[in-house]
Amino acid sequence: MAWLWKHAAAWAVVSACAAVPVQGFAAELRVAPGTLLQPVLDAAAPGDTVRLAAGRHAGPVVIDRPLSLAGEPGAVLTGPGSGSVVTVAAPDVRIHGLEITGSGTNLLEMDSAILVQESAPRADVRDNHLVDNLFGVYLHGAAGSVVQDNVITGFKGMRLAEAGNGVSIWNAPGAQVIGNTISHGRDGIYVRVSNQNTFQDNTFSNLRFAIHYMYTHDSRIIGNASRGNHVGWAIMFSKGLEIRNNVSINDRDHGLMLNATNDSQVVGNTVRNGGEKCVFIYNANQNRFSDNWFEGCPIGVHFTAGSEGNALSGNAFVANRMQIKYVGTRDMDWASEGRGNYWSDNPAYDLDGDGIGDRPYRPNDVMDEILWTLPQAKALVSSPAVQMVRWAQSRFPALSTGGVVDSAPLMRPPQMPEDHAQ
Repeated sequence: MAWLWKHAAAWAVVSACAAVPVQGFAAELRVAPGTLLQPVLDAAAPGDTVRLAAGRHAGPVVIDRPLSLAGEPGAVLTGPGSGSVVTVAAPDVRIHGLEITGSGTNLLEMDSAILVQESAPRADVRDNHLVDNLFGVYLHGAAGSVVQDNVITGFKGMRLAEAGNGVSIWNAPGAQVIGNTISHGRDGIYVRVSNQNTFQDNTFSNLRFAIHYMYTHDSRIIGNASRGNHVGWAIMFSKGLEIRNNVSINDRDHGLMLNATNDSQVVGNTVRNGGEKCVFIYNANQNRFSDNWFEGCPIGVHFTAGSEGNALSGNAFVANRMQIKYVGTRDMDWASEGRGNYWSDNPAYDLDGDGIGDRPYRPNDVMDEILWTLPQAKALVSSPAVQMVRWAQSRFPALSTGGVVDSAPLMRPPQMPEDHAQ
């Protein structure tokens, strides 16, 4: 009787809403278009499913108990153009199979299609189409939440300073963002002050940064694809990361940027045809770069600002206009345990047939350093004096001012993974 009395409120509010008991004490409440949705949610019991029928439903709504909000094909939940369309304030809430649109545009208020508050851990946001919202999903302290298999399309035509992110995460340990397609807005995924997060198999386009990390540790970035954004992976002030098997194609600035990122593994990634740099390493220490493919960028890797203790081996630097830009006075050997990297412009010999070039490879010389520090000297690049300096350094290596050297350059590149070739 108590259960029936609990659901009587919902039935009284909406004559077009059918309640069907399912296993245990949970019920499924089907809501027809035009029905007030908030009273149905307020009357639902924990564990119930509120299912929206095809058609348009009016938001905003607040979910303050653990239940499922789901949609039949064609169900659309529309906000009024202010605030968040769905605010989740309780743990273990599931939001599946809806199109959600019509959030506000207030960045400070975190206006979102789905705003998951700190009081709502373990949210499950899956198989939704979130279109024309400031933020798609905002996990604001919602630990252990999952955002999976959604299509998130932000406002088109907004200035970057006014735009929100596809998925924003603040202090949500253990959150996972998997298999989403995210386009338009500021950043695809923006995470700040968190740890043990997993971002995997997402696709990004028409954004500033595909993934933007700030102060986030012990996390995984696996198998994501960035195409045509300003930067693919902007990783800053973080440590203990696994960055593996990601693809950046035609990103306008950098494919991968590491700024103050330490003790991380960068393995098996592909960056092709970046507009400026395949990789930018700035004040990043004790990282391992292995078996990555960097191709067709004006600069293969820009290495600067005192980065220490990084190990590079098995990487392929292919057809970059300048393979390495490094300004420094110390020699840095980019070979690890007798295995170096492949350089497409290295005219090396391998007389003993061991797959390692017989001479170390030095990608830059004295004149490169002069040109980087004094750009106006480019006017003299083809002069006899410059050619004489380069000839002298090639004959007398002691004239070197320091820089990157690969003591065991590979004669053949590692095979680029087939799924990275397109």
